[in-house]
Amino acid sequence: MGGMGSTATAEILRPELMTLEQWADLEEDQPGELLDGHLVEEEVPTTLHEAVVSWLIEVLRGWARPRGGWVFGSEYKLGVSARRGRKADVCMYAQGAPLRGRDALSRLPPTVVVEVLSQRPRDVRRDRMEKAIEYARFGVRWYWLVDPEAQLFELCELGPDGYYVQRLPASEGKVRVPGLDGLELDLDALWTEVAPLLDDDEPERDESGDR
Repeated sequence: MGGMGSTATAEILRPELMTLEQWADLEEDQPGELLDGHLVEEEVPTTLHEAVVSWLIEVLRGWARPRGGWVFGSEYKLGVSARRGRKADVCMYAQGAPLRGRDALSRLPPTVVVEVLSQRPRDVRRDRMEKAIEYARFGVRWYWLVDPEAQLFELCELGPDGYYVQRLPASEGKVRVPGLDGLELDLDALWTEVAPLLDDDEPERDESGDR
């Protein structure tokens, strides 16, 4: 799924180099991911993006928690390599993952990582190319891409050669996720829920009620 990217695809937020530990210890309100030791900008989420993320977390948590798994959102930090740290939109650990509650950074690959695509070319490249390579090398078995604008769900599985192979592109209906018994995504329900956010014909009103 493409080659490794570079810091040229994202704005560097701090000139000095950082370690994974320094990145993990940043204040909660400090944005950014770590790319080759540089703190770089991360995707700016839209309302649509966050609605999809919220829906996915709810569905995945409903499957994972009764089975002893865990689901985390976009502030959960992953040390994907010695000098790279990422914050996935959603990640899920299956039963038995030895997580430690006081850790600010995880070096343990999740079972599933999900990225919700935005419309900025830079972000699409980052999710489809750069992060795909990084998550594969990290050892994440399942990588999901969700494009709410195109209403497309793509499920990729880590192959024996260390690269992701697309197993399941889908646009509608109920999708049973292979390898995770009982996990089902109702794509029609997802698209229906976020449909009002795709209607941009009406401009927002300000607080006075004027357009």
